[in-house]
Amino acid sequence: MTSEAEVEASVAETIKTFGKVDILVSNAGIQIVKPVQDFTYEEWRRMIAIHLDGAFLTTRACLKDMYARGEGGAIIYMGSAHSKTASKLKAPYVAAKHALLGLARTVAKEGGPAGIRANVICPGFVRTPLVEKQIPEQAKELGISEEEVIKKIMLAETVDGEFTTVDDVAAVALFLAGFQTNALTGQSLLVSHGWVME
Repeated sequence: MTSEAEVEASVAETIKTFGKVDILVSNAGIQIVKPVQDFTYEEWRRMIAIHLDGAFLTTRACLKDMYARGEGGAIIYMGSAHSKTASKLKAPYVAAKHALLGLARTVAKEGGPAGIRANVICPGFVRTPLVEKQIPEQAKELGISEEEVIKKIMLAETVDGEFTTVDDVAAVALFLAGFQTNALTGQSLLVSHGWVME
């Protein structure tokens, strides 16, 4: 995701194999959990590169094909509820996820006349390996149990104490990919069991 040449080559191979790119789902991410003052610059740059630079590189490569074909397309960024709010110990993640909103809105404005839509999905905590890794890390940093991390930090503000599921996120991605007009572009949809609301 952070190699310009590799991204360009993989998109070119996709076009060669399938003939075109109609939909891009930009969904790469890692997490490093620690207070701002403890992040190294290298860690900061790595987080920004994977979350934001990767989104830019895949977008640029796919836009070239979408514009050339003149058939429009859908670009979907995987943001986070952290695109709308912040949590302790996640400064570069939160910064990058906020930035995805700006990228999506700009792509929506530029691509709109060509029928290219850009939106952001903002999930709450999904019990993936990325989240599983955070539970013991946050417990250690905050001096609480892993169960308390889940109940008092990750799910405390949800309406039902439930994790967002992969299926929840996939359903929203399918909806956005299939929405054929600019009536829904430059938007962000929270999928967080009510953790963050707008």
